[in-house]
Amino acid sequence: MVNDGCQHPSDCQILESYRENAREKQEMELTDQTRLLYPKAEPVKLLLLDVDGVLTDGSLIYSEDGIESKAFNTQDGLGIRLVQKAEVEVGIITARSSKLVARRASELNITHLMQGVSKKFEAYKELLHKRNLKPYQVCYMGDDWIDLPILTKVGFATCPANSVTEVQEHCHFVTARSGGSGAVREVCDILLKSKGVFKSLLQNYLGSC
Repeated sequence: MVNDGCQHPSDCQILESYRENAREKQEMELTDQTRLLYPKAEPVKLLLLDVDGVLTDGSLIYSEDGIESKAFNTQDGLGIRLVQKAEVEVGIITARSSKLVARRASELNITHLMQGVSKKFEAYKELLHKRNLKPYQVCYMGDDWIDLPILTKVGFATCPANSVTEVQEHCHFVTARSGGSGAVREVCDILLKSKGVFKSLLQNYLGSC
Protein backbone atom coordinates (compact mmCIF):
# COMPACT_ATOMS: atom_id res chain seq x y z
CA MET A 1 0.00 0.00 0.00
CA VAL A 2 1.39 3.37 -0.99
CA ASN A 3 1.57 6.08 1.68
CA ASP A 4 1.63 9.50 0.03
CA GLY A 5 2.36 11.23 3.34
CA CYS A 6 -0.97 13.07 3.37
CA GLN A 7 -3.15 13.12 6.47
CA HIS A 8 -6.65 12.27 5.34
CA PRO A 9 -9.56 13.33 7.57
CA SER A 10 -11.34 10.59 9.41
CA ASP A 11 -15.02 9.80 8.91
CA CYS A 12 -15.74 11.48 12.27
CA GLN A 13 -13.92 14.65 11.19
CA ILE A 14 -15.80 14.74 7.90
CA LEU A 15 -19.12 14.27 9.71
CA GLU A 16 -18.29 17.01 12.20
CA SER A 17 -17.38 19.33 9.33
CA TYR A 18 -20.78 18.70 7.74
CA ARG A 19 -22.46 19.41 11.07
CA GLU A 20 -20.50 22.64 11.54
CA ASN A 21 -21.46 23.83 8.04
CA ALA A 22 -25.11 23.02 8.78
CA ARG A 23 -24.96 24.96 12.06
CA GLU A 24 -23.42 27.98 10.35
CA LYS A 25 -26.04 27.89 7.61
CA GLN A 26 -28.83 27.67 10.19
CA GLU A 27 -27.40 30.61 12.14
CA MET A 28 -27.19 32.68 8.95
CA GLU A 29 -30.79 31.82 8.10
CA LEU A 30 -31.93 32.80 11.61
CA THR A 31 -30.02 36.07 11.37
CA ASP A 32 -31.62 36.84 8.02
CA GLN A 33 -35.06 36.08 9.46
CA THR A 34 -34.59 38.37 12.46
CA ARG A 35 -33.34 41.19 10.23
CA LEU A 36 -36.71 41.13 8.50
CA LEU A 37 -38.23 42.02 11.87
CA TYR A 38 -36.12 45.15 12.37
CA PRO A 39 -38.64 47.53 10.73
CA LYS A 40 -41.22 46.42 13.31
CA ALA A 41 -38.79 46.38 16.23
CA GLU A 42 -36.92 49.64 15.63
CA PRO A 43 -39.83 52.03 16.44
CA VAL A 44 -40.63 50.25 19.73
CA LYS A 45 -40.53 52.47 22.80
CA LEU A 46 -42.49 50.22 25.15
CA LEU A 47 -42.01 46.50 25.81
CA LEU A 48 -44.99 44.90 27.56
CA LEU A 49 -44.81 41.42 29.06
CA ASP A 50 -47.16 38.83 30.44
CA VAL A 51 -45.80 36.88 33.43
CA ASP A 52 -46.92 33.23 33.61
CA GLY A 53 -45.61 31.40 30.56
CA VAL A 54 -43.48 34.38 29.48
CA LEU A 55 -41.31 35.60 32.35
CA THR A 56 -41.84 32.19 33.97
CA ASP A 57 -42.42 28.70 32.59
CA GLY A 58 -46.10 28.94 33.52
CA SER A 59 -45.91 26.58 36.48
CA LEU A 60 -47.84 27.52 39.62
CA ILE A 61 -45.99 26.08 42.60
CA TYR A 62 -47.51 26.11 46.09
CA SER A 63 -46.07 24.90 49.36
CA GLU A 64 -48.19 22.99 51.88
CA ASP A 65 -48.81 26.34 53.56
CA GLY A 66 -50.16 27.75 50.31
CA ILE A 67 -47.14 29.94 49.67
CA GLU A 68 -46.59 30.55 45.97
CA SER A 69 -43.17 30.46 44.31
CA LYS A 70 -42.01 31.46 40.83
CA ALA A 71 -38.74 31.07 38.94
CA PHE A 72 -37.48 33.99 36.85
CA ASN A 73 -34.67 33.84 34.31
CA THR A 74 -31.57 35.97 34.93
CA GLN A 75 -30.85 36.32 31.19
CA ASP A 76 -34.31 37.81 30.75
CA GLY A 77 -33.49 40.20 33.57
CA LEU A 78 -30.31 41.46 31.91
CA GLY A 79 -32.12 41.79 28.60
CA ILE A 80 -34.73 44.00 30.25
CA ARG A 81 -32.02 46.18 31.81
CA LEU A 82 -30.31 46.49 28.41
CA VAL A 83 -33.42 47.63 26.54
CA GLN A 84 -34.04 50.17 29.30
CA LYS A 85 -30.57 51.56 28.54
CA ALA A 86 -31.75 51.85 24.93
CA GLU A 87 -34.61 54.06 26.17
CA VAL A 88 -37.28 51.39 25.87
CA GLU A 89 -39.74 51.41 28.75
CA VAL A 90 -40.81 48.03 30.12
CA GLY A 91 -44.15 47.07 31.63
CA ILE A 92 -45.99 44.03 32.93
CA ILE A 93 -49.66 43.20 32.35
CA THR A 94 -50.87 40.06 34.10
CA ALA A 95 -54.25 38.63 35.05
CA ARG A 96 -52.93 37.27 38.35
CA SER A 97 -51.52 39.12 41.35
CA SER A 98 -48.34 38.16 43.17
CA LYS A 99 -45.95 39.81 45.61
CA LEU A 100 -43.18 37.90 43.84
CA VAL A 101 -43.95 39.66 40.57
CA ALA A 102 -43.99 43.02 42.33
CA ARG A 103 -40.58 42.25 43.84
CA ARG A 104 -39.13 41.19 40.48
CA ALA A 105 -40.53 44.31 38.83
CA SER A 106 -38.94 46.45 41.53
CA GLU A 107 -35.56 44.71 41.08
CA LEU A 108 -35.64 45.48 37.35
CA ASN A 109 -36.97 49.04 37.73
CA ILE A 110 -40.14 48.16 35.86
CA THR A 111 -42.45 51.06 36.66
CA HIS A 112 -45.49 49.98 34.64
CA LEU A 113 -46.82 47.08 36.73
CA MET A 114 -50.44 46.08 36.18
CA GLN A 115 -51.54 43.01 38.13
CA GLY A 116 -54.95 41.39 38.58
CA VAL A 117 -56.04 42.71 35.19
CA SER A 118 -58.99 40.75 33.80
CA LYS A 119 -59.26 42.93 30.69
CA LYS A 120 -55.71 43.34 29.49
CA PHE A 121 -56.63 45.31 26.38
CA GLU A 122 -58.24 48.05 28.47
CA ALA A 123 -55.10 48.33 30.62
CA TYR A 124 -53.02 48.44 27.45
CA LYS A 125 -55.08 51.29 25.98
CA GLU A 126 -54.90 53.29 29.21
CA LEU A 127 -51.11 52.92 29.31
CA LEU A 128 -50.71 54.01 25.70
CA HIS A 129 -52.84 57.08 26.39
CA LYS A 130 -50.82 57.84 29.54
CA ARG A 131 -47.48 57.55 27.73
CA ASN A 132 -48.75 59.17 24.51
CA LEU A 133 -47.68 56.20 22.41
CA LYS A 134 -49.05 54.61 19.26
CA PRO A 135 -49.58 50.84 18.78
CA TYR A 136 -46.66 50.61 16.32
CA GLN A 137 -44.36 51.76 19.14
CA VAL A 138 -45.27 48.80 21.34
CA CYS A 139 -43.92 45.27 21.54
CA TYR A 140 -46.01 42.80 23.49
CA MET A 141 -45.17 39.24 24.54
CA GLY A 142 -47.90 36.82 25.58
CA ASP A 143 -48.57 33.10 25.40
CA ASP A 144 -52.32 32.41 25.59
CA TRP A 145 -55.72 33.48 24.33
CA ILE A 146 -56.08 36.23 26.94
CA ASP A 147 -53.17 38.00 25.24
CA LEU A 148 -54.63 37.97 21.72
CA PRO A 149 -56.52 41.30 21.95
CA ILE A 150 -53.19 43.08 22.51
CA LEU A 151 -51.07 40.90 20.24
CA THR A 152 -53.33 41.61 17.28
CA LYS A 153 -53.01 45.39 17.75
CA VAL A 154 -49.36 46.13 18.58
CA GLY A 155 -46.65 46.88 16.05
CA PHE A 156 -44.43 44.00 17.15
CA ALA A 157 -46.24 40.91 18.47
CA THR A 158 -44.08 38.18 20.03
CA CYS A 159 -44.53 34.97 21.97
CA PRO A 160 -42.43 32.17 23.51
CA ALA A 161 -42.03 28.75 21.93
CA ASN A 162 -44.41 27.23 24.51
CA SER A 163 -47.31 29.48 23.47
CA VAL A 164 -50.56 27.96 22.28
CA THR A 165 -50.89 27.52 18.53
CA GLU A 166 -53.50 30.24 18.11
CA VAL A 167 -51.15 32.80 19.64
CA GLN A 168 -48.18 31.73 17.53
CA GLU A 169 -50.30 32.19 14.41
CA HIS A 170 -50.87 35.86 15.27
CA CYS A 171 -47.32 36.81 16.20
CA HIS A 172 -44.57 38.36 14.11
CA PHE A 173 -41.92 36.47 16.06
CA VAL A 174 -41.97 33.16 17.95
CA THR A 175 -38.86 32.65 20.05
CA ALA A 176 -36.77 29.50 19.99
CA ARG A 177 -36.87 29.34 23.79
CA SER A 178 -39.81 28.78 26.08
CA GLY A 179 -41.11 31.19 28.68
CA GLY A 180 -38.91 31.37 31.75
CA SER A 181 -35.96 30.00 29.77
CA GLY A 182 -34.70 33.12 28.03
CA ALA A 183 -37.54 33.84 25.61
CA VAL A 184 -37.79 37.47 26.71
CA ARG A 185 -34.05 37.87 26.17
CA GLU A 186 -34.45 36.85 22.51
CA VAL A 187 -36.95 39.66 21.98
CA CYS A 188 -34.75 42.14 23.86
CA ASP A 189 -31.82 41.25 21.60
CA ILE A 190 -33.89 41.91 18.47
CA LEU A 191 -34.95 45.29 19.84
CA LEU A 192 -31.33 46.21 20.60
CA LYS A 193 -30.05 45.06 17.21
CA SER A 194 -32.81 46.89 15.34
CA LYS A 195 -31.84 50.11 17.12
CA GLY A 196 -28.15 49.61 16.32
CA VAL A 197 -26.98 49.51 19.95
CA PHE A 198 -26.42 45.79 20.49
CA LYS A 199 -22.69 45.80 19.67
CA SER A 200 -21.91 48.94 21.65
CA LEU A 201 -23.67 47.57 24.74
CA LEU A 202 -21.83 44.28 24.35
CA GLN A 203 -18.52 46.12 24.02
CA ASN A 204 -19.12 47.73 27.40
CA TYR A 205 -18.94 44.26 28.95
CA LEU A 206 -16.03 43.08 26.80
CA GLY A 207 -14.10 46.21 27.73
CA SER A 208 -14.41 45.40 31.41
CA CYS A 209 -12.72 41.98 31.00
